[in-house]
Amino acid sequence: MANAVRPLAVVTGASSGIGFELAKIAAREGYDLVIAADEPEIREAATRLSTNGANVKAVEVDLSHLEGVDQLYAAIEGTGRPVEVLIANAGRGLGRAFLDQDVADWRRVVDTNITGTIYLVQKVAREMQARDQGRILITGSIAGFMPGAFQAVYNGTKAFIDSFSFAIRNELKNTKVTITCLMPGATETEFFERADMMDTKVGQAEKDDPADVAETGFKAMLAGEGDVVSGWKNKLQSAIANITPAGVLAEQHRKMAAPGTGNKN
Repeated sequence: MANAVRPLAVVTGASSGIGFELAKIAAREGYDLVIAADEPEIREAATRLSTNGANVKAVEVDLSHLEGVDQLYAAIEGTGRPVEVLIANAGRGLGRAFLDQDVADWRRVVDTNITGTIYLVQKVAREMQARDQGRILITGSIAGFMPGAFQAVYNGTKAFIDSFSFAIRNELKNTKVTITCLMPGATETEFFERADMMDTKVGQAEKDDPADVAETGFKAMLAGEGDVVSGWKNKLQSAIANITPAGVLAEQHRKMAAPGTGNKN
């Protein structure tokens, strides 16, 4: 019976990294969970998250397809409970030169990071707006502030997400629904390995702890903040990016993300 009164949080991209840490915090803070990812590891994550009395439902689904989002939303509706917190964290990276990338690869990045994310946000936020209650945390990135040479599609998708988050927050400013954009920098997750960037300078550099990033984002969401950049180095980098010419930023990014840069002293 105790579980029935716990609020419901939905976390995408929750099998590992920042998403898993965000789900862990939500469970700790008294939420039941619906967690989603496009890999079977999401079920192992559900087992690990079933602590502190949390009821956790795992959904293995590809959120790069509208049908996948519909499948997740059906699972949410199946709980018979309103979503109090949506953490839209699912995302994909892709490194190397754009002209060398397969269409299917960059299309999946765009469809996961943008199309699937905003479709899910729209479906859940409509219900929140009708109740005039709810919190949404969207994982953007400081990468959205700079042209990403050798990571062009990913950075472009995060520029969209950062902007989108600010825009819908404004649209909902007269409601009790809050939108928060978490903008991390390079974080110690499987992102760079999956994006084929382990031979780059950024891939081999020391990175932020995903647990720290998640704590920063979750606290900002509960406080109803519009956006938060995790870590003082990332705050400085994003501030500098706002006043630096785009061409200079692209060249700086090239030095960090071009293949082979990680092998140079």
